[in-house]
Amino acid sequence: MSNGRIVAALDGASVRRFTTGQVILDDISWTVRSGEHWALLGANGAGKTSVLRLIGALMHPTTGTVEVLGQRLGSVDVRELRAHIGLVSSAQRVPQDLTGHTVVLTGHTGTVQPLWRSYDADVRERAHTLLAELDIKELADRPYGVCSGGQRARLLIARALMADPSLLLLDEPFNALDLPSREDLIDTMQQLAEARQELATITVTHHLEELSPAISHALLLRDGRVLATGLADDVLTAPSMTACFGRPIEVSRHGGRWLARSGVANQGTRRR
Repeated sequence: MSNGRIVAALDGASVRRFTTGQVILDDISWTVRSGEHWALLGANGAGKTSVLRLIGALMHPTTGTVEVLGQRLGSVDVRELRAHIGLVSSAQRVPQDLTGHTVVLTGHTGTVQPLWRSYDADVRERAHTLLAELDIKELADRPYGVCSGGQRARLLIARALMADPSLLLLDEPFNALDLPSREDLIDTMQQLAEARQELATITVTHHLEELSPAISHALLLRDGRVLATGLADDVLTAPSMTACFGRPIEVSRHGGRWLARSGVANQGTRRR
């Protein structure tokens, strides 16, 4: 896996808020290669979304460099670059009346509203093929607004895949999903990893339970800095997670899936 081509590289990337001088990200160095599936974890305010915005070409670093798909931010048309990066976010706004097929179609043009003249027969057929690949063919004619959270998440992934991206970014895709929907989406991510050997993914989440067995690497952020990075088995450990979140955390793994829970304190036992 680690011998794949580089799809994203941050070298000493820092982000500061100009108005206050606040450091959002501090000296982030990180390389993502094709075929790798990364989990990006950290407490609220750790800088996860900012890292994803850098890699998604939605923001430039204050200092340091960011290269995505062989192009350095600052010397490339970011609009053209974004067309080759798939982005899935629970915060994406999608018109509620669009059918599932139309939602996927809009991924071809990267627009919220459909641009019908841009969708020829081949493009329309590709959207149907992606609906089938993600096992949601039945949503083709269903309005987005009546789809469940899990169905919406899979539609947004299909939409992101319309551009045939080398890199797929998932910003808290499990947000507000119930248990069956979460498990369906985890299965989808596993199948996607198996079917698309060259695709690299980065998943931002707060919960280890949301990671599919396909996750190969992990990056832990704390206070805008890299706390740990590398193979998932080496990074997703009790000591690392405890340091990352600032409280005792136990980590276990069953059937390729991770589980994290608060460690049992040895003191402070409640007395009656």
